[in-house]
Amino acid sequence: MDNLPQPHEPHPNHDRGLEFDLSTLLSRRSLGIFLGAGTAAAALAACTPGGSTAGGTSTATATATSTTTAPAGTATATASPTLTRAIAECGVEIPAETAGPYPGDGSNGPNVLEASGVVRQDISSSFGTSTTKVDGVPLTVTMTLLDNSNGCVPLAGAAVYAWHCDRDGKYSMYDSGLENENYLRGVQEADANGQVTFKTIFPGAYRGRWPHIHFEVFESMSNATAAGQVLAVSQIALTDAACREVYASAGYETSASNFPSTTLQSDMVFGDDGGIHQLATMGGSVSAGYAAGLNVTV
Repeated sequence: MDNLPQPHEPHPNHDRGLEFDLSTLLSRRSLGIFLGAGTAAAALAACTPGGSTAGGTSTATATATSTTTAPAGTATATASPTLTRAIAECGVEIPAETAGPYPGDGSNGPNVLEASGVVRQDISSSFGTSTTKVDGVPLTVTMTLLDNSNGCVPLAGAAVYAWHCDRDGKYSMYDSGLENENYLRGVQEADANGQVTFKTIFPGAYRGRWPHIHFEVFESMSNATAAGQVLAVSQIALTDAACREVYASAGYETSASNFPSTTLQSDMVFGDDGGIHQLATMGGSVSAGYAAGLNVTV
């Protein structure tokens, strides 16, 4: 494995959020980068918010190795409401993570959420002036947003910005050679069930971090670039078993080398509580793809 890329360290700006991303893109390219795919809104079947998973297992006992096999009758290659993991009980809000992310406020240019390729469900390729598509094991991520101040009813109409690294642990827009790419980033609006779904690839592992997906929750699509309208900034932790299976497959050699260096408990973000409230429920396989689900109480 001597020819493998050097371990990737977290980029100093990889957590800066939507406003920073948009201003970065605008400073590098014309507004043409934001023209392309329109809004993709895929409604999912309803699920019961809060409480426990379909099997009745309390999330208070979840571990990084739990819930790797999809429930009976669940298609492993696509997201399913039964895979959406409850956060212990209503009233336990998603932990806030990293002081770095900042919500966009539209001050750096037009409101790209009204006419922008960043609003999309499939984030596996770049949009606008680039159509580069990344390789990796397919992953479908479903988040169910719950309104803690209103009895944990679904937070319909909220917006989520999600982003993560590629299978080599590198981030579009920031890492060398990827400055003009914007794949693995996208915004979705929550449906009537409070759900957003992103189709992507399984992210890699880089030194110093447990495999994860970043996200920001905004009050609404119209407020997604308005200062002060962010409701939550957090991250999704992927399960140990799923990571081990994926990183043993072709193309994830760098991640396989980096993964053993950090545990969920020693991770700088999830280590305070072992990621118990951010650990996704996962099902699937390398051949069929994976699905990850998480209830996000805000």
